[in-house]
Amino acid sequence: MPKNGRRDFYSVRRAAWILNLPSSAVSRAIRVGELRAEPRNGRLLIPASELTRLLAGAAVAQDGGQK
Repeated sequence: MPKNGRRDFYSVRRAAWILNLPSSAVSRAIRVGELRAEPRNGRLLIPASELTRLLAGAAVAQDGGQK
């Protein structure tokens, strides 16, 4: 959690940029349940923890789980 005590959330578009994926792929991942998103102020927002989880999984997949 950030030092200011508030949770960070990202829009679908921003999350797609961070993950280097098309927005449609992020939207599909949300729709099929692979990526958690929360409705906030009429928009779907993705918690930073979800992006961290995906990026950590991608790092493990790239190095084959070896360090």
